[in-house]
Amino acid sequence: MAKIVQVPARAVVSYGVNPTARFLLRIGISPNAVTIAGTVGVLIGSYFGAMGHLVFATLFVTACALTDVLDGTMARMRGGSSKYGALLDSSMDRIADAAVFGAVVYYLHTEGNPYGGMVAALISLAAGQVVSYVKARAQSLGLNADVGIAERLERLLIVGAGGLLGGFGLEWGLPAALWVLAALSMITVCQRLVHAFRTEPAPAPAGLAAVPVDPTAPVGTKDNPA
Repeated sequence: MAKIVQVPARAVVSYGVNPTARFLLRIGISPNAVTIAGTVGVLIGSYFGAMGHLVFATLFVTACALTDVLDGTMARMRGGSSKYGALLDSSMDRIADAAVFGAVVYYLHTEGNPYGGMVAALISLAAGQVVSYVKARAQSLGLNADVGIAERLERLLIVGAGGLLGGFGLEWGLPAALWVLAALSMITVCQRLVHAFRTEPAPAPAGLAAVPVDPTAPVGTKDNPA
């Protein structure tokens, strides 16, 4: 699914995001400022979603979430993302995700929890955090977990689709989207764990690792066994 979404995404970056990124850099706005502004926007949109304004909230949150692409583009144009910028971006993503799903849980509670949507939202939130953690932790250990059917972009799109369906009067739309998302998120956790396991290098044989080799000693001696 991620590969399908990335194809049109590249066109959007080329024709929409790149000129905006260049303009913001030209007037002195930093990628970190865009990251924070986008998160604040998601928090505001999430509040409206919690109050039941699903269509407006979905569109507003989606627009603000696009800054996740914008700040990355700006960083690349400046010569690459800094370590702090990457940390800030990841932290703001977690805050934004918590706000979105927190708003969904609150809204569904006020509606009487139709179709068990609150449970699905909580599962989706928890699984989404684990999806991100597995990738980050695997990278810190030298493993590869950059796979999965439901990465962050896909998760936001599914929630957004459910929000629009609910906003247009289909009570089952948001809970259905959340249950689908909960299942896909759990699958993604498993995919990343399995992929990381497969990328772990095989350990050296214990016998060979335990024998120090002196390259200056004659071959066949105890210091340099043949």
